[in-house]
Amino acid sequence: MPKIAFLECSRCQHRESADVPRTVCPVCAGTFYVRYDLSEFKGTAVRDSLPQTDSMWRYSPVLPDALPVTLAEGWTPIMASRRNPNVLLKEEGANPTGTFKARGMSLCMTMMKHYGVQKVAVPSAGNAGGACAAYAAAAGIEAHVFMPQDVPLANQVECIAYGAHMTLVDGLISDCAKIVASRKEEEGWFDVSTLKEPFRVEGKKTMGYELVEQLGWEYPDAVFYPTGGGVGLIGMWKAFLEMEELGWVSGKRPKMIACQAAGCEPVTKAYREGKDASEMFQNAHTLASGLRVPKPYGDYIILDVVRESGGTVISQTDNEIFASIQDWGRNEGILLSPEGAAATAAYDRLIENGFLKKTDRVVIFNTGTGNKYTDVLNVMQRAHHAV
Repeated sequence: MPKIAFLECSRCQHRESADVPRTVCPVCAGTFYVRYDLSEFKGTAVRDSLPQTDSMWRYSPVLPDALPVTLAEGWTPIMASRRNPNVLLKEEGANPTGTFKARGMSLCMTMMKHYGVQKVAVPSAGNAGGACAAYAAAAGIEAHVFMPQDVPLANQVECIAYGAHMTLVDGLISDCAKIVASRKEEEGWFDVSTLKEPFRVEGKKTMGYELVEQLGWEYPDAVFYPTGGGVGLIGMWKAFLEMEELGWVSGKRPKMIACQAAGCEPVTKAYREGKDASEMFQNAHTLASGLRVPKPYGDYIILDVVRESGGTVISQTDNEIFASIQDWGRNEGILLSPEGAAATAAYDRLIENGFLKKTDRVVIFNTGTGNKYTDVLNVMQRAHHAV
């Protein structure tokens, strides 16, 4: 496993050491990236002799040198659609706690334990809170989770079961973040909010390594990713750059498609208007709770990645999301999460408008199992049939 060379700001390139736990860049408040000396891991010989473990820790040559806090997250299946073999679904619902958030929290709590952090706090739209509670429990760290009061019931049950201190907030994830920010100093919490510490990105970048390895070390033509905070999309792009530096993959990087909900589309709006960052999205509302992020902290990175890749940002209504859940359930035997269905619906739209062709090889991320959303799906069904 490589030693961390330094932390580098994604915005101004300011560098700091990783000897102590850090949050954001002290110069511009940008998100830190973890940088390594990867020189000894270059070449396909290293790539072809990765540790044979069915978890994200098979990519230990590109992860921090620390004892993992793991619940066997990662190495999730990638499955071809029954209707179009060029459409591949990456099933992140197979992770511990049922979503991709397990990857980020595994790496985050690994480093929190490595640094000796005793208490963490996180604002969450739901699934990150459940994953934080689980991995904090595995690490022996005290967790404080703040979530909107209307998050899926499964997320609330998780926090209780894992022994986290849970607070339900009458508001959005942005309101939860304000509470964490106002209390963390007094309470002694380390803030593990999305992109306000550098290691959740490192866990989620393993999705990029994984999908490329599962495709025979080749890039797909496009990647569809449900985008609330956008850490998964940001992490995968970082993975692609690292793999190219290592000589593990070559060719044209995929178009990155950021998928939002029409009721909360700050990044879509910024992309449409040609802006470099989003504005706070007013009156955010969508039953896809993971997409209900009115102002992503890493919006500037998401927009850069989408534009550099030749991709796009696209939003779907809740009715379109629910229709795609039904479509994939009936025709594929897969129960999508609402967030994952925003991505499958986006694929259909981009085929219709000619942005992509049916012959293009695409990977669509179902970021969580639909089984965590049974209460939400009941509400969506009633709303769908009422229209």
